[in-house]
Amino acid sequence: MTALASTTVANLRDLGGLPLADGRTVRPGLVLRAGQLDRLDPATDPVVAALGIETIVDFRSAAERADYPDRVPAGTRLVVADALADTIAAATAHGDAADKPAAAQLKNVLSDPAVAEEHLGGGRAQALFQDTYRALVSSDSARAAYRAFLLELTAPDAGPLLFHCTAGKDRTGWAATIVLTLLGAAPETVESEYLAVNPAVRAAFEPMIAGFVAKGGDPEIAQAIIGVVPEYLRAALAEVDARYGSMDAYVRDGLGIPDEAVSRLRARLTREA
Repeated sequence: MTALASTTVANLRDLGGLPLADGRTVRPGLVLRAGQLDRLDPATDPVVAALGIETIVDFRSAAERADYPDRVPAGTRLVVADALADTIAAATAHGDAADKPAAAQLKNVLSDPAVAEEHLGGGRAQALFQDTYRALVSSDSARAAYRAFLLELTAPDAGPLLFHCTAGKDRTGWAATIVLTLLGAAPETVESEYLAVNPAVRAAFEPMIAGFVAKGGDPEIAQAIIGVVPEYLRAALAEVDARYGSMDAYVRDGLGIPDEAVSRLRARLTREA
């Protein structure tokens, strides 16, 4: 995976170049991941302009999109795929906004150390993130979101596609995991790619982390919600195994993506040795 030195998009990465089986690699320039795109500006950012992005898939919630709307280049199609809609709705129904997934309210969580400690202290942040990852596999809204994502990526006329959430680590990380696993990447490669975003995400949120800690916030809570760790990804993978038995079955039976579309994805995104 190649980190791209964009001046207007945080955590922009190309899955191209990642190793697959038999010396093959992911074809570059076709599937890219990032954090939120509220500052995206191809006019002043030659790195972004050169990508020729045709489709953007946004996994964020309605509140995240309202607070930080994507800036979409002219001619680029925006697909909204709210992966955590059901999880957020369930928390709202219980009357406690603080119980909404931290992945969907990173900035709010880091603004109030007392609330963070109450809801996320004592190891609860890690446990809640693992629950969130299981929901990325099992909830109706997540399955609809990742189905929409794969339909775009497997379309016969698909061009360069960028997918993102807020930080580009959780909802985006699961999307990358799906794609790489379908392409035949080794589990070690998938996990390494998932963890590789940590430095960029922590750098992007460093001012917020510093402010949170300065106000008495627990650094361990900050790291648990800003970073990604293997246990989060493994929770989602275990949910796939428990419900479907394999990633192929999850994509076919859980997301409703036909085998021929997956074959088209593999042919398009695989570069031979």
